[in-house]
Amino acid sequence: MPFHMYMASESDSHSNDNQESLKSSVRRLQSEMRDLSESAQQLLTEKLVLESEVAQVKKRASRLEEEIRNLRSPPMIIGYIQDITDEGAIVRSSNGTVFLVSVNSRIDESRLVSGARVALNQDTLSVIEILDDSWDPLVVTAEIIEKPDVSFDDIGGLDEQISKLKETVELSFKSPESFRNFGIDPPKGILLTGSPGTGKTLLAKAVANSTDAVFLGIVASELAQKYIGEGGRLVRELFDLARNKAPAIVFIDELDAIGSKRLDTATSGDREVQRTLMQLLAEMDGFESLENVKIIAATNRPELLDEALLRPGRFDRIVEVPMPDEEARLAILNVHTSKMPLTKGVSLQNLAIKTEGFSGAKIMSLVTEAGVSAIAEGRNKVSKSDFSKALRVVERNADDSSITSNDRLYD
Repeated sequence: MPFHMYMASESDSHSNDNQESLKSSVRRLQSEMRDLSESAQQLLTEKLVLESEVAQVKKRASRLEEEIRNLRSPPMIIGYIQDITDEGAIVRSSNGTVFLVSVNSRIDESRLVSGARVALNQDTLSVIEILDDSWDPLVVTAEIIEKPDVSFDDIGGLDEQISKLKETVELSFKSPESFRNFGIDPPKGILLTGSPGTGKTLLAKAVANSTDAVFLGIVASELAQKYIGEGGRLVRELFDLARNKAPAIVFIDELDAIGSKRLDTATSGDREVQRTLMQLLAEMDGFESLENVKIIAATNRPELLDEALLRPGRFDRIVEVPMPDEEARLAILNVHTSKMPLTKGVSLQNLAIKTEGFSGAKIMSLVTEAGVSAIAEGRNKVSKSDFSKALRVVERNADDSSITSNDRLYD
């Protein structure tokens, strides 16, 4: 082969090798670029995720800082606006003190009305914001949500009292048109009087069970408050709640706690109780109608009550719940032993005779004590000896002036 032809062949071979090497390098670089591009995309995605997490952490940290600031901020005082003047607002704080204070300029002036519930700065007592009106917790918890499991059939020996109670309360709810046809107003309330344990509260529970009306029950002593005007406010809110939920029944137990006779010589505490009583009188026979709201009150000391409470127009009926006589005691025994297995030797008639002077609560205690005695001895029925033993126990407790829980439950 000539030399020049050999050199040309060698040159072509070298050129082909260079091209293959370049192509291989290009392919390798393209592969590396794809890998780098994918890595960059993945890193970008991870960056966005981390930025999102950082933003969420910052928001959470901001909320926590806000909560910490709120927890560290001084508490505000709850008060009520009494009047609005050019200089500011006259407010009454929760402890009864009255102040003239400034008002936050951001508050809508239309909401600044007498009686509005407001939050006051602890240091300056300035009105910070208007709070929504709400019932006092004592008033809210007075509503009996679940009906008592006591019916009129569970009450023995009080047929006359049950009849008067139904006429005063149930008849007004069921037949209001009958009263309008006769041109008379239905009775507003009924006062139950009698010794402890005779069944006054039990009658009220039976009324709550027998009607569809809302039942609000409260003990009068809870209405006697320390600060001026607080007791009257509770009474007002109690009747406002009853009007809003009408038909309703307001039951006030131990009425003598706030209804005692007003005296000229009285301490500051007595005067506050008298203010509460006057608010009660105004609610029962004031300008605002009590239509579809009935009042039941109970006391075992009627001689202590103020005459203004006892006059017609407030309590239209005063019903005495007496100590049960022999016939009534037998009826009570029949009620409490109706589900109790008794031996043939047990005579309820004889028990009714032996329990002379017993209240309904004591008779209930007697039956319970006899049942406990039979259960303790492992017997399936209550015998005459169990009642004899129970009778001695109840009489001994009475002699020791021991007040059982049944007295309070039955009263």
